[in-house]
Amino acid sequence: MTAWRISRIAVSQPTPGDGKIPYSTSWMTGAPRPGRIRRMSTVALWMLALVLMLVGVLGIVLPALPGIPLMYAGMVVAAAIDDFQRIGWVTLAVLGFFTVVAVVIEFAASALGAKQFGASGRAIWGALIGTVVGLFFGIAGLVLGPFVGALVGELSVHGRLDQAGRVGIATWIGLIFGTLAKIAIAFAMLGIFVLAYFVG
Repeated sequence: MTAWRISRIAVSQPTPGDGKIPYSTSWMTGAPRPGRIRRMSTVALWMLALVLMLVGVLGIVLPALPGIPLMYAGMVVAAAIDDFQRIGWVTLAVLGFFTVVAVVIEFAASALGAKQFGASGRAIWGALIGTVVGLFFGIAGLVLGPFVGALVGELSVHGRLDQAGRVGIATWIGLIFGTLAKIAIAFAMLGIFVLAYFVG
C-alpha cells in the first residue's frame, strides 16, 4: 500500500465528536456505567428499607418510636425498588390498614386502661418513662417499669397510695395489652409482606 493511500485512509477515518459515530470516554475516565449506578441505588434502598423495618421492630417496645409506621415505611421503600411489581398497591393498602389499627390500639389501650381509674396525665407519662428506663433492666424492667412509673406519677399528684396503686395497675395492663397487640400486628404485616414478595 502506497503512502498516498495510507494517508487518504487516515484522513477519512471519523474523529470523536464529528457526528458520524457515537463516542464515549467513560471507559477511559473510569466513570460509573448506568448499570452499576442502578445496582448501587438498589443496594442503598434495600439498606434503607431494612433499617426502617428493624427500627420499627424496636419501636414496638420503645414508646418513643412509632414502631409500626416505621415498619410500614420500610415496606413501601422495598416495594418501590422494583416499581411495585412484587408488592402491589393492594398489598400496601392492606398493610396500611394494619398500621392504622396498630396506631389506634397503641393510643387507646393505655388511655382507656388509665382513664377508667381516673389516672392523671402524670401517671400516663410516668408509665411511658418507666418503660424506657426499664429497658436497661432487662425483662423485669420492661414488665415492672410501666407500673412503677405510673405509680410514682400518680403519687406526685395527690399522694394517695391506694389510688396510685390502682392507676398503676390499670396503666400497666393497658400498656402490656397494647404492646402484645402491636407484636401480633407486626408479625401479621411481616408475613403478608414476605408472602407477597416471594410467592406473589
